[in-house]
Amino acid sequence: MAGPGSARLQGDVSAFTTALRVLVNNPQFSDVTFVVGREQQKVFAHRCVLACRCQAFSGMLTQVPVGSQDSSSSVPPQGPFILGNVQPEVFLAVIEFLYTNSVTLNSHIVLEVLTSSVEYGLQDLCKLCVKFIKDTLSVEQVCEALQAAVTYGQTDLQQHCLAFIEGCTAAVVRTQGFRELSDVVLARVLRSDRLAVDELDLVQAVREWAHVSSAVLERPVPEVAALPVQELRLPLLAPSELMTLESHNQQDLLIPVESIVAAWRAHALRKGSGVPSRLCRPRHGTRPRDHHRHLEPHAK
Repeated sequence: MAGPGSARLQGDVSAFTTALRVLVNNPQFSDVTFVVGREQQKVFAHRCVLACRCQAFSGMLTQVPVGSQDSSSSVPPQGPFILGNVQPEVFLAVIEFLYTNSVTLNSHIVLEVLTSSVEYGLQDLCKLCVKFIKDTLSVEQVCEALQAAVTYGQTDLQQHCLAFIEGCTAAVVRTQGFRELSDVVLARVLRSDRLAVDELDLVQAVREWAHVSSAVLERPVPEVAALPVQELRLPLLAPSELMTLESHNQQDLLIPVESIVAAWRAHALRKGSGVPSRLCRPRHGTRPRDHHRHLEPHAK
């Protein structure tokens, strides 16, 4: 700490970072080894760097003898440390950040690095991952990114992903990522008025999602789809479309009968009576039908 009459001067940070980067995964002077991933790749590191940069590693790399109440008597546990559930490239990105306060990312590993940043409590690394995801978001990756954002409570990233989905919904609903969304996240997407896709296409996309989820979770289609189907706006469909929907529904029972009955009631009464108002609002991508003018946007 600088005393009276003294000053702390900052040297070239880039030179310091470059020097530390040389130590990343360098066995020279290394005093801890990790065996990472299915490949069992060895990664070399230095305890003092990891411990001072990350509390999670500090706890991992120190060990209080059994029966001791004195944390100062901790001793380093013997390695190597086995990390079988993380890819070597992902773990090396975390190590790079701890040594240099920078990270090399690509679209193949960024979501896993984000996961690791949360697990290790590295908030600055988390922010860098979120920035990279937002800057490089694609149709193929957006649903996986949204799922991660919800899982890890990244509200800003959630909003960014949803806005992206709203802009190119028709393409997004055809991706594998869409079919792998959780029911909670899918329902959140379906609540949006700004989806750029027609309701009939959304119903089909949800049906495909439900069949995939049913197979993966080994649960009936109506059970896995119970939450998302509540957000389908069936009153927007024309009578002929509702008839076809009923026919398909007999095969998998995707949509509760009462939801279909409510949609038919809206047609019969020429208004959205008895249907939640949100289910009568056309989305940005909804194709106009003649009966839409009869739906009451503010029906209770």
